[in-house]
Amino acid sequence: MAIKRNRERGEPEIPSASLPDIVFQLLIFFLVTTTIDVDKGLDLVLPPPGDVQIELAKKNITNILINDAGQILIDEEIIPVEEVDNIVRDKLLENDKLVVSVKTARKTKYEIYIKVIDQLKRAGATRISIAEPEEA
Repeated sequence: MAIKRNRERGEPEIPSASLPDIVFQLLIFFLVTTTIDVDKGLDLVLPPPGDVQIELAKKNITNILINDAGQILIDEEIIPVEEVDNIVRDKLLENDKLVVSVKTARKTKYEIYIKVIDQLKRAGATRISIAEPEEA
C-alpha cells in the first residue's frame, strides 16, 4: 500500500525580522567610518568688535587694489596675480612692520580676490587689512 502524501508546500520565506537591525548597524558603521572633507575657508584673525582706528606711517602700508576688470594694482602698478607673492615677499624683507591693505571694487570676481589672499599667505604676510570695496 502506497501512502500518498499530499502536503501542501508553501513558498519558502526569507526571515526578515532582523533586516532593520542589520540596516541600522550598517548605517552606523558608515557614519562612524566616513570622513568628511571640510574646507576651512579663509584663516583670518579678526580684530575685536568696535571702531578702533590705528594710525600707521605711509611707509608701513602697501596698497593692493583689485579692479572690476580683475587687474591687480600694487601701489598703483598693474601686476599679474602670480607675481603678488614675490613682490610682497620682497617688500616684507625690506620692512618687517608692513601692513598689506587689500581693497576691491564692487564687481571684483571672488576667485581673483581669493587668489590674491592665497598669494599673500604664500608670501608670509601676517598683517593684512581688508578694506571696504570702492563705490562705483
